[in-house]
Amino acid sequence: MAKGMVIIGAGECGGRAALALRDLGYAGPVTLVGDEPHLPYERPPLSKDAMASDAPVIKAIASDEILAERSIRHIHSVQAVAIDRAAHVVRLSDGSGLPYDKLLLATGSVPRKLPMPGLGARCVYLRTFNDALAIRAHLRAGNRIAIVGGGFIGLELAAAARRLGAAVTVIEAQPRILMRGVPAEIAKVIHEAHEAEGVKILCGDGIAAIADDGAEVRITLAGGQDIVADLAVIGIGAVPVTGLAAEAGLTIDNGIAVDAELRTDDPDIFAAGDCCSFPLGVYGGRRVRLEAWRNAQEQGALAARNMLGAGEVHAAVPWFWSDQYGLTLQISGLSDEGSTVVRRDLDDGAFILFHLADDGRLVAASGIGPGNAVARDIRLAEMLIAKRAKPAPEALGSQTVKLKSLLAA
Repeated sequence: MAKGMVIIGAGECGGRAALALRDLGYAGPVTLVGDEPHLPYERPPLSKDAMASDAPVIKAIASDEILAERSIRHIHSVQAVAIDRAAHVVRLSDGSGLPYDKLLLATGSVPRKLPMPGLGARCVYLRTFNDALAIRAHLRAGNRIAIVGGGFIGLELAAAARRLGAAVTVIEAQPRILMRGVPAEIAKVIHEAHEAEGVKILCGDGIAAIADDGAEVRITLAGGQDIVADLAVIGIGAVPVTGLAAEAGLTIDNGIAVDAELRTDDPDIFAAGDCCSFPLGVYGGRRVRLEAWRNAQEQGALAARNMLGAGEVHAAVPWFWSDQYGLTLQISGLSDEGSTVVRRDLDDGAFILFHLADDGRLVAASGIGPGNAVARDIRLAEMLIAKRAKPAPEALGSQTVKLKSLLAA
């Protein structure tokens, strides 16, 4: 009798994988295990829509009815504590065991902790819906919000807090915001948008001390300045959740190491989403780990196909997006692969930067503009990257040359 498919991690990736197994006609048992009390849900709205709403709601991937209808067993509020690879059993924190034929680890990532003394209840992180609820309660006129870290999450939260009338200070130890993966020209546009909305951004100054006395948080910067806030939200990156895999003896390399088919060292165990690192063929097999909504979706579906024996390799081009103050930033590919940058200006102040490798190959495209101004061209650039195309730089930079024509070429 089939032991079935077990998925550890009931987020975007795990939830999509469970649904995909049924879409693909798999009829055996499917069990989804999550440590949160909620249905599988999307995380991007937590720093965006959830903060704009007076009463944030979960954007669930599937309802209880859909899970029941598709015979997907969802075990919530428990943790997987051990994998017995020889017996093909996962041990849970409630003492039970789940036998499996194939196992998917979609354990995601957790916020990187600020390694300092003095953090109290008013120093928080954003990862879960419950975290979002706790932060949302502080976002109101008259409240002072300090955001530690000028990455996507911190800046999206800053935009939401300003919209709700809170005073916001962003503290970034690096020389500028969005240092990881976002070109300086685009980061500058976002920096200026925040300052125009009244956000105070302090770059290039580390934190010397934090004191949370329960009533307010005092952050002392290395340069001597003090920031006093009612709430400090810490967003300094994420760490893949790999403990379960490591204890089971699987290889860890900036996440759970998988091959191009998302398989770990164990042929019956797969990993997907934020928790895994994998080789990207379009970049010569470079091993990457992506914390991105679309990657979680794509890999959840791919893992399901490969658990059923498809033998398909991950070939998708990375794609990221962020919305702040009506501006949308979109990036396809990995901009650090490029050595030459070509700019294309679009209408309404929007523009795209094309990143070319030494051999002339298009390896990334980064764009920013109001609404959907850059979406179509970024999508076409993504297709050019996937084709390993070498478009002429002057054609990329010219507004009169359609990217679609370069794709046809």
